Amino acid sequence: MIRSAAPVWLFDLDNTLHDAASHVFVELNRSIGAFVQRELQLSEEESNALRHHYWQRYGATLLGLVRHHGIRAAHFLHDTHRLPGLEAQISGHRHDFVALKALPGRKFILTNGPRAYALRVLRALRIEHLFDGVLAVEDMVCFGQWRPKPDARMLRCIAVRLGVHPSRCVLVEDTLQHQKSARRVGMGTVWMQRYARINPYGGHVERWSKRPAYVDRVVRALRPLRRGSVRP
Repeated sequence: MIRSAAPVWLFDLDNTLHDAASHVFVELNRSIGAFVQRELQLSEEESNALRHHYWQRYGATLLGLVRHHGIRAAHFLHDTHRLPGLEAQISGHRHDFVALKALPGRKFILTNGPRAYALRVLRALRIEHLFDGVLAVEDMVCFGQWRPKPDARMLRCIAVRLGVHPSRCVLVEDTLQHQKSARRVGMGTVWMQRYARINPYGGHVERWSKRPAYVDRVVRALRPLRRGSVRP
């Protein structure tokens, strides 16, 4: 429940504030696949299977590569997120950005992407100035280990870093698994469905209409967030 004090908003980036599924995810998928094949000397089929395994086990390919193959996180993030021509592929929705500007409370980006990538996207969308900060994957080191979303311990650490109780935070996300972890630590949850989410390993576009119990509100635009409560 959002109390009288303005909440601290934690916004996911890809497929929440811009349409990453149309172009960016395709290029990023190719880039990560090429990196894994090259660095681990694997076939495309072997690379895809390994990435899927690490995604299921850790929530991010990066963690598996760091923990089991000695890959340096900085090397992986820099190499896979070069994405030439990224800015020309970025598209968001003007009405969402107007709503963001009017939204009371502190606002932060919380993304599993690297900081340099997040800043490129925000600048391309011309909304960098609307946020109080960017919490990128480089900031998700908790107790000496990388812990990207959906790690609940990392979410608690983020709240401590921001100087608030987790119950004062609201996570706005397109990914249900991340919202489930946010609810575990007491955060409010908003499921943003403006942009379809595509499985990075192939498969159909997924959209849902049923609201899980751990999701406070389902929205397809950010304007409803200007109301006083996240809970419907």
